[in-house]
Amino acid sequence: MKRKLNGISDIRRFFHRNERPIFFISATNFNLLGLDEWVKNFHYVSYVDCYDGAHPNVFVPSEIAHPEFESIEDINNYLLEHKEVIDYIKSFGADPVAVFLMFNERTEELCRELGIEVWFPPASLRSRCDNKMETVRIGNKAGVPSAPNALCKVDSYEHLVQICDEHGLSNDVVIQTAFGDSGHTTFFISSEDDWNKHADEITPDPEVKIMKRLNCRGSTLEACTTSRGTIVGPLLTEVVGARELTPYRGGWCGNEIFPGAFSQEIRDKARDYTFQFGEQLRKEGYRGYFDLDYLIDTDTGEIYLGELNPRVTGASSMTNHAAFAHADAPLFLFHLLEFSGIEFEFDVEDLNARWSDPEYIDSWCQLVIKHTRDEIDIVTDAPPTGIWKMNDDGSVEYSRFDYHRRAVSSEKEAFFLRITGADDYRYEGADLGILILRGRSMTGDFILNDRARAWIDGIVAQYIGKPLPTPSAAPEAGNFKIM
Repeated sequence: MKRKLNGISDIRRFFHRNERPIFFISATNFNLLGLDEWVKNFHYVSYVDCYDGAHPNVFVPSEIAHPEFESIEDINNYLLEHKEVIDYIKSFGADPVAVFLMFNERTEELCRELGIEVWFPPASLRSRCDNKMETVRIGNKAGVPSAPNALCKVDSYEHLVQICDEHGLSNDVVIQTAFGDSGHTTFFISSEDDWNKHADEITPDPEVKIMKRLNCRGSTLEACTTSRGTIVGPLLTEVVGARELTPYRGGWCGNEIFPGAFSQEIRDKARDYTFQFGEQLRKEGYRGYFDLDYLIDTDTGEIYLGELNPRVTGASSMTNHAAFAHADAPLFLFHLLEFSGIEFEFDVEDLNARWSDPEYIDSWCQLVIKHTRDEIDIVTDAPPTGIWKMNDDGSVEYSRFDYHRRAVSSEKEAFFLRITGADDYRYEGADLGILILRGRSMTGDFILNDRARAWIDGIVAQYIGKPLPTPSAAPEAGNFKIM
């Protein structure tokens, strides 16, 4: 019988000695980058080879024929049906575990057939909680306010005006459909012309979120609800809608973490709200890792619940590499602990207090670079993953291969994780890669600073493409998240 784990040291030692094989199966290993250095027998199965075969713990099977992917769930199901992946997982022995960024009921079925245990709440529960309308309702039960809103079906612009009048909203609103991210399903409506542009995407839904439009700053915060309580990470700023990074208005395209990003009052309120939300999630049957987006009204200073992501996210790499994580343990370790079946005990209140201390927060940022032009071509040359350096004239050049962000020694260096490589299609919205820097990427007014722009320009300039052989060769541009 395994003894109960008491405190952080026991938990760290438990994972250092872990023998049960755990696999993060996803398009890339970005979201849980570096976790294999905390957890023995933790492995990555990826569709995209970001490292040209040089990462010792990333397995990428050879490409085989498959239908066009329409979601990251399709990618994961393709991987789980791939003989090379099945053989790879079996090579590590019995009782394998899988964790995912995204999965569905088909993923769960494939895992059952392969004898793989999924360490996340069921896909059906995740989907219910992920619904933006359900997020508002869970928040209401938890005492976590959303911006003034109405949840209902909209049939026409006249109907929208009527709804806004009934709920005390102006006619300048933001409409969100139930699912979607990075700005794909967020619509800014202030006139009938705006409505007409997006009506076909709004009216089919049985219910949408109609929200007062705020002058606001976006922020995000990751947490993990466990049997001992909800552990809350630090509040991160968000880079949203930067035209140098994304073609999507309102689209997420990066994060910053640094001491002083928010007032103590905002940090405390966000932490309290997140704890309350996590406790309510557990009552809903959900447990483990989640992320909350907050909107901070710059006119009033109020903080409102934005979205729930019941999973790891694009911000997870920032959270799990922060200074507090190295002092104690990455947040995702507590997710694995919750599903491990081992008994454990630790002081959640003490941990949350420590992680909110600015002394435990260092300064980093990440920028997700998408192809922003409305064109499609084929990449012939792409920048490799590794450490890049900025010269005195502002140009950037490749320095050396590495897969650790901590290898970035100063603000003159950056870690670039390549997503789109040679022979891939480059289309509007395609993820080119992620750039991770020490220090800030935005000004005090929260727009990209000159250093960030120089880095973006320098990396994008490394991409070279050629025209498609024929117009009919153009693929359907994917608009689903892979990270």
